[in-house]
Amino acid sequence: MKNFTFHNPTKIIFGKDTVAQLAKLVPQDARVLILFGGASAEKNGTLAEVRTALGGRAVQEFGGIEPNPSYETLMGAVALARREKSDFLLAVGGGSVIDGTKFVAAAIPYDGEPWDIARSGGAKVRSALPFGAVLTLPATGSEMNNGAVVTYKATHDKLPFRSPLLFPRFSVLDPTKTFTLPVKQVANGVVDAFVHTVEQYLTYPVQALAQDRFAEGLLQTLVEIAPQTLAAPDDYDTRANLMWTATLALNGLIGAGVPQDWATHMIGHELTALYDIDHARTLALVLPSLLNVQRGPKRAKLLQYGERVWGIREGSEDERIDAAIASTRAFFEGLGIPTRLSAYGLGQEAVDAVLEQLGKHSLTSLGEHGDIDLATSRRILAGAL
Repeated sequence: MKNFTFHNPTKIIFGKDTVAQLAKLVPQDARVLILFGGASAEKNGTLAEVRTALGGRAVQEFGGIEPNPSYETLMGAVALARREKSDFLLAVGGGSVIDGTKFVAAAIPYDGEPWDIARSGGAKVRSALPFGAVLTLPATGSEMNNGAVVTYKATHDKLPFRSPLLFPRFSVLDPTKTFTLPVKQVANGVVDAFVHTVEQYLTYPVQALAQDRFAEGLLQTLVEIAPQTLAAPDDYDTRANLMWTATLALNGLIGAGVPQDWATHMIGHELTALYDIDHARTLALVLPSLLNVQRGPKRAKLLQYGERVWGIREGSEDERIDAAIASTRAFFEGLGIPTRLSAYGLGQEAVDAVLEQLGKHSLTSLGEHGDIDLATSRRILAGAL
C-alpha cells in the first residue's frame, strides 16, 4: 500500500425528511441557483420541498440538464448565474446534475473559454462557487467527491475533470426520493456503483487489506440487494443501502493508497459520446471483455474477486477466472443491462469509431499499468461485439 492523503470535506445528511435541513445548510443571505434535470424532480415533489426549505432567499432555477450533461446546456446555467449574480448553487438530481453543477461552479468565475476546465482535467480551476446537492438517484458518487464528466456535443468530446475546489459543501441523501425512479435508472445506478468499486479494487495485490475487504463488502452488498431494489421500489432499507453504497463506492476511501484502473470508464465515455448510450450501460459493455483481455495482469485479483465476491473456489485458475467474468456478465444481464454491442445495433464500425476517439483524446496507455494501448482497446471492444 502506497502513501496517501485522504481529505473529503463534504457533509452528508442522510435519511428520511432531510431536505428541510437546507434551511440551515444554505447561507441565509445566499443568492441561490437551483439546477435540476427533467420533470421528475417537480413531479415527485422534491423541488417543492427544496423551495420551501430555502424560504425567502433569492432563488433562480435552471432545468433541463441531460443524463450526460452537455457543455452547451450548462453554459446556459452559467449565463443565468452571472446575470443574476448567484453566489450559491444547489444541485437537485442524480450524478449528471451534480457533475453539471460542478462545471457551472467552476465556469462562472473562470476568465477564459470554460471548456478549458474540462480539457485541462480540472487543472485550470482557480476558484469555484460553493454548492450543495440533494441526491435523487444513487449511482455516481458525485455527491461526495470532487470529480465530474461533461460532454461537448458538437465535437463528441466527453471529458472527466476534478479539482479540490469542487467538493460539495454538503449533500442531502433521502432514500425516499428514489422510490419513483424508473427501474432502468435504478439498474444503471447499481451497475455504476459496482464498476466504480471494481475499478479501484480489481488491479493487483498491494497488501491493502482494509481497502480490499471494504471493496468486496460493497460489491457483495450490491449483488445482495440488487433484486430487491428493482422489485420493491418503496423498500426503504434496500434503497437506503443502495444510496449509501453508491456514495461509498466513489468518495475516495476504497481507492486510498491502492492502484486504480479507469480504462472501462474511459472507453465507455467514448461510447456514450458517440452513440448516447447511458453511462452505466457502456460500463457493462466494456468491463467483462476488459477483464478477459487483461486476465494476465489481473490474475491474482481476479482469483480473489471470484472467491470472495462470487464464492468461486473450485476448478483450475483459468476456470475460476472464466467463472468470475461470467458471473459479472450474468449479474449485469440479470439487471436487464446488455453486455454486447450488438444489443445496440453496433458492430465493427463502432469499434473503429471508438478507437479513433481514444486516439484523439490521447487515451493510449490506460489501466493500472498503462498497458492498454489502442491495439488492446481494439481487442476489448471486439470482445464486446
